[in-house]
Amino acid sequence: MKLHRSLLLFLFGAVLVTSCSKKERAGANAHAGHDHSAHAHEHIAPHGGTPVVLGKEVYHLELVLNRVSGKLSAYVFDGEMDKYIRLATSSFEVVATVNGAKQTLTFNAVGDSATGEKIGDTALFEATAAWLKTTPRFDAVLTKIEIRGTTFSDVAFNFPKGND
Repeated sequence: MKLHRSLLLFLFGAVLVTSCSKKERAGANAHAGHDHSAHAHEHIAPHGGTPVVLGKEVYHLELVLNRVSGKLSAYVFDGEMDKYIRLATSSFEVVATVNGAKQTLTFNAVGDSATGEKIGDTALFEATAAWLKTTPRFDAVLTKIEIRGTTFSDVAFNFPKGND
């Protein structure tokens, strides 16, 4: 009897966890209707970078700064930040405000033969600027990016805080 009750409690818990997880992965419509008040909802940036939400958590960018080289990498992810999204675009721009002046960062597509990614089919973009070596914080606007037929424009964020 004790074993039977324990098994039932375990199965009930597993069904609840699976149900919530499936709803969150089902897509933007199911995700938007999901009640987050019952549990904490946060996205962990896989590379330890800055998450930038696009739309109502439809997609994310993760920005990772290498201060030594002055390179800022941008990874494109789905709404849960667990699957890379490859883009056909070769570049996109972010306008940063640094010491009151506007600085344009052009993120160019990066290919990787190990993953089969190439320019025109990649989830990794990189921008380089000398001021990134000495500027750990700035406000910025992603001017425009198209992901799977949806265009996101004028997305404001702070680096390294993000916009979530």
